[in-house]
Amino acid sequence: MANLQLTGILEKMTGKDKDYRYMATSDLLNELNKDGFKTDADMEIKLTNIILQQLDDVAGDVSGLAVKCLAPLVKKVTDARVAEMTTKLCTKLLNPKDQHRDIASIALKTIIAEVAVPSLAQLILNSLTPQLISGITSQGVTTEIKCEGLDILCEVLHKFGSLIAAGHETLLAALLSQLNSVQASVRKKTVSCVAALASSLSDDLLAKATVEVVQKLRSKGVKPEITRTNIQMIGSLSRAVGYRFGPHLGDTVPVLINYCTSASENDEELREYSLQALESFLLRCPRDISSYCDAILRLALEYLSYDPNFTDNMEEDTDDDTHEEEEDDESANEYTDDEDVSWKVRRAAAKCLAALIVSRPELLSKLYLEACPKIIDRFKEREENVKMDVFNTFIELLRQTGNVTKGQTDMDESRLFLGSARWLLKQEVPKIVKSINRQLREKSIKTKVGAFSVLKELVVVLPDCLAEHIGSLIPGIEKALNDKSSTSNLKIEALVFTRLVLASHSPPVFHPYIKALSSPVLSAVGERYYKVTAEALRVCGELVRVLRPNIQDYGFDFQPYVHPIYKAIMSRLTNQDQDQEVKECAISCMGLVISTFGDSLRAELPACLPVLVDRMGNEITRLTAVKAFAVIATSPLRIDLACVLEHVIGELTAFLRKANRALRQATLGTLNSLVSAYGDLIGSSAYEVIIVELSTLISDSDLHMTALALELCCTLMADSRSSQSIGLAVRNKVLPQALTLIKSSLLQGQALLALQNFFAALVSSANTSFDTLLDSLLSSAKPTPQSGGIAKQALYSIAQCVAVLCLAAGDQKCSSTVRMLTEILKDDSSSNSAKKHVALLCLGEIGRRKDLIIESFQSPFEEIKSAASYALGNIAVGNLSKYLPFILDQIDNQQKKQYLLLHSLKEVIVRQSVDKAEFQDSSVEKILKLLFNHCESDEEGVRNVVAECLGKIALIEPAKLIPALKVRTTSPAAFTRATVVIAVKYSIVERAEKIDEIIFPEISSFLMLIKDNDRHVRRAAVLALSTFAHNKPNLIKGILPELLPLLYDQTVVKKELIRTVDLGPFKHIVDDGLELRKAAFECVDTLLDSCLDQVNPSSFIVPYLKSGLEDHYDVKMPCHLILSKLADKCPSAVLAVLDSLVDPLQKTINFKPKQDAVKQEVDRNEDMIRSALRAIAALNRISGGDCSLRFKNLMSEIGKSPTLSDKYYSIRNE
Repeated sequence: MANLQLTGILEKMTGKDKDYRYMATSDLLNELNKDGFKTDADMEIKLTNIILQQLDDVAGDVSGLAVKCLAPLVKKVTDARVAEMTTKLCTKLLNPKDQHRDIASIALKTIIAEVAVPSLAQLILNSLTPQLISGITSQGVTTEIKCEGLDILCEVLHKFGSLIAAGHETLLAALLSQLNSVQASVRKKTVSCVAALASSLSDDLLAKATVEVVQKLRSKGVKPEITRTNIQMIGSLSRAVGYRFGPHLGDTVPVLINYCTSASENDEELREYSLQALESFLLRCPRDISSYCDAILRLALEYLSYDPNFTDNMEEDTDDDTHEEEEDDESANEYTDDEDVSWKVRRAAAKCLAALIVSRPELLSKLYLEACPKIIDRFKEREENVKMDVFNTFIELLRQTGNVTKGQTDMDESRLFLGSARWLLKQEVPKIVKSINRQLREKSIKTKVGAFSVLKELVVVLPDCLAEHIGSLIPGIEKALNDKSSTSNLKIEALVFTRLVLASHSPPVFHPYIKALSSPVLSAVGERYYKVTAEALRVCGELVRVLRPNIQDYGFDFQPYVHPIYKAIMSRLTNQDQDQEVKECAISCMGLVISTFGDSLRAELPACLPVLVDRMGNEITRLTAVKAFAVIATSPLRIDLACVLEHVIGELTAFLRKANRALRQATLGTLNSLVSAYGDLIGSSAYEVIIVELSTLISDSDLHMTALALELCCTLMADSRSSQSIGLAVRNKVLPQALTLIKSSLLQGQALLALQNFFAALVSSANTSFDTLLDSLLSSAKPTPQSGGIAKQALYSIAQCVAVLCLAAGDQKCSSTVRMLTEILKDDSSSNSAKKHVALLCLGEIGRRKDLIIESFQSPFEEIKSAASYALGNIAVGNLSKYLPFILDQIDNQQKKQYLLLHSLKEVIVRQSVDKAEFQDSSVEKILKLLFNHCESDEEGVRNVVAECLGKIALIEPAKLIPALKVRTTSPAAFTRATVVIAVKYSIVERAEKIDEIIFPEISSFLMLIKDNDRHVRRAAVLALSTFAHNKPNLIKGILPELLPLLYDQTVVKKELIRTVDLGPFKHIVDDGLELRKAAFECVDTLLDSCLDQVNPSSFIVPYLKSGLEDHYDVKMPCHLILSKLADKCPSAVLAVLDSLVDPLQKTINFKPKQDAVKQEVDRNEDMIRSALRAIAALNRISGGDCSLRFKNLMSEIGKSPTLSDKYYSIRNE
């Protein structure tokens, strides 16, 4: 049937009437697109012939449809037919007499795009490639045909370049010969073709191509246009093959630099192409280009201001203010010349400089000294497009500064780095502002937008740098917002900048300029375009904070501004038909206005508050409205909410049942603030309803929510007016939930604190007896038949709650509890070990808060021993002078209990270092003597505790400890050296301590142990370096250049650390270096966050990271993380070596565990694959990754495998 129908269609397609032909071709297209379409061999021949014939149809719309028919046809007919069609089309394309060449070209491109099967591709290539080569190279072929041929060849090579490896050499020779063609268009297309071919060439052929092009560049007497093409060719090659071009830089870079400087004056394109090629080298071959960076920097800076036809001495204006009046004439008589293309050179130089900034964080300080003044000076560029590139280059410089100096506070700056990047940037701020102000007076919108983006980035990197310059920037902001010609884009940029400045500087800076600022901002609130309005409302929010920074201090008269701001926001708040973003901004802003100026707006509150309540009823705006009420409730003005309070509480209580987590969270916070501030106006019946709703939110599945719910519960109980019924409701509803929660092994942090406060509040609230509470707490620690034992973490939680409970109940109850607990310990029967365990922990917690004593190290149970050591340490904190000598004495005399007693000592020291308490000198001496004696202990556990003790004492007494530790770095015993370095690791904490200054000059003597010959010491040094990098990166910046090569060396697999253990029936291989390699990679990961400017990524990725990606499971995981981080922060360095990273990743995602692997191994492999896919997803986000053929193949392989693609997409959407 189908064939009959087809025959009918085909007959109509050859009819005389073009409308018939059009309809018939359209029907054919529909048939071909049907899934069940099938034909026999004869029909296929007819079909293909007729469609090819239709391509030449005189009616353009018919031939257009025929081209569309090709796409489905390729999939429905045999390979031989497709190959035959391509051959015919190619002949048509290369036939000089055929006037339908362009349609043949489109048809061929359509077919090539549709071919997906390698076997078919191979067939087509065999017939097409020779035809195309002869078409391109034969004499007497017109330029047009050559260009069409090159176009098709480019498509073919892009898609199937790797399939014709055998023909690469002939292809390359044919194409390179065309680089000397007389026609520019042929040369241009040839360049794209060679680039498309290059990514699949072998290294030898690539070298051959490069050498040939470079030789042409070196030879004298070549026409300038051919030289230009060859320079373009070099740039394209480098863009196509990335890091593989690295080995040829030695030949090419000097040639290019030479061309740039010696080209004749009017040969701007030559310079442009040379700079573009250099830019590509900087981004693609960061490792091999390092030695040329200085020369390239000088070159780019020289050409950034290259303007041979224009002298700008008439532009130098000495005084900014005289500039205002002349501004209009000046743009009118500005120099213009259509012939002048020197701007292309300046643009290429700006981009080349940007590439240098992005790819070389380690040159940052040098760039500030040499490049920064030059870039700021070029803000005055005449050509607008170039000016944008100059702005972008400067923004890259600012961003890089932000990346490199993350985590450095200004306090560190002044002390350590006079020459650091941020300090250098600060020195430039006055010049930047002066230059930008001049740009903000220009007519061009684009220029002003660019200028604001520079200012925006500046405020992000140096938050308080504009304090002295606000006055000079205000006119620019005003003009951008008020000017009739301003576009919404410009207004948004100006508003975003204003918001950032208001948020990052101290309020008094702005007080003289409020009048000038407020009116344009308020008029922007009335704009029609919603994005401008929303941004203006956000600025209003910041403006409100600036007007009245604190309620008590009347340093500035804000009254005249209150009503205008209120009116502007109110008009937006009451307006229903607007964008959600505007609605949300208006609500948050109104919340701020009421909480800040509520005392001046008493008359307006009854009109305004109901509107906010109404917004709480709307699903789209309710979350924002709930947060606004939280702001109002916490206002020190105690705003009068009587008119809406009941309604608000009712709405909020209902929100606690909603599924939206963010809404529940915000609601708990708002209720807490409302109850604290307005408890006397809310009835206890409302409280009970809240308590019922609360109780359902308390569980270990969401600890943050639990903490908020418990805090609210405490607030409700603490309200002195709350009646008996509240206590009862809490006991019935909340207490059972709390007792379940306390058994959770996940309980910690804020939720645990909230739970402790809850028990303390409960015992002091009405009619709840202490004894029943204590009993229910202790009984929750008993193992139950259904669930077995209780988690260790849960026992600590219970003990802490018991201690808080006892202290809240008063001394008498406390001492009776202690007596009861001590009785439990004296009971000798072995059955009650769990009870003893809890009792010890409780005594420890109470002891830390009061003064007690116990003895229970003899128990046969591990848990009880560790609980006893914990208890002893905490009790000692309660009364140091009594117990410290006792602990020290016991450590020396009781060999067996040494580890436990050391733990007790650690508890004491850690508590002291956190509370900043001092020991007496004599006890410090004793402790040190004892600890140093145990440095060499054979047990790793003991050594670790000793190191932690030493580190924490170093925080209290740095002047004594650092020298003592330093002496021992040269000790002959390896364990001592390792312990000392680990001690230093424990002494580096995030907050600033007095140890920092003392250890700063001595750091290298500890960290240089990374080249020690004992692996334990090396690992200790790596761990210490990690801690420094994480907590105090500034202390190590100076010695990193020396340390990094040593650190990288630790990531390599060392043969001498791998040993074989003979276990009788089989041999087992042990890799002693594994832990060290893992630690080293984790250390690099930390360094990437804090010291990016020091880590030279390109020298690390290959070979170190590459070998890590092929290493053991434990090493691969951190390596995947590092790779993702690098892809995000230094994409150019990763792109440069992308090809070589594909293999290890491919092996990882395709690894299958053995048939008999245990579940644990299978799970680990799953984690491994997910981790590798995460890294691949990060690589796929880099723009320009498509120049790596291997990576493209890897992505398509993932796409084709159902299991991998599912995992990949779920990871990508995380």
